[in-house]
Amino acid sequence: MRIRTESGIGHTAVSLAGRFDAHETAAFRVVVDALFGPDQATVRLDLSNVVFVDSSALAELLRVQKAARAAGGEVVLVNVSDPVRIILELTELKQVFTLETTPQTASTLS
Repeated sequence: MRIRTESGIGHTAVSLAGRFDAHETAAFRVVVDALFGPDQATVRLDLSNVVFVDSSALAELLRVQKAARAAGGEVVLVNVSDPVRIILELTELKQVFTLETTPQTASTLS
């Protein structure tokens, strides 16, 4: 999986591409945990290029959401790919996250 980050005022955009599975969660955790700070509580995850997620990836997304909320922010899933959207719907996790569809990627910070 490829991970790209870009920081803006009050939030950070993270673009993921490829398979997000048990083999990738450790790298994701290192990157995302380094993002949280007093002025960086919201994480925007661009999932438009993620082709697969497994239960480990879902657990990691939930962990990040919990950490973001504890810091006064949230996780926004942006441009969720069809395979990921189906899994979020089947697991009823779609209600846990803010989902956003934009013509721009999450890395285009406002």
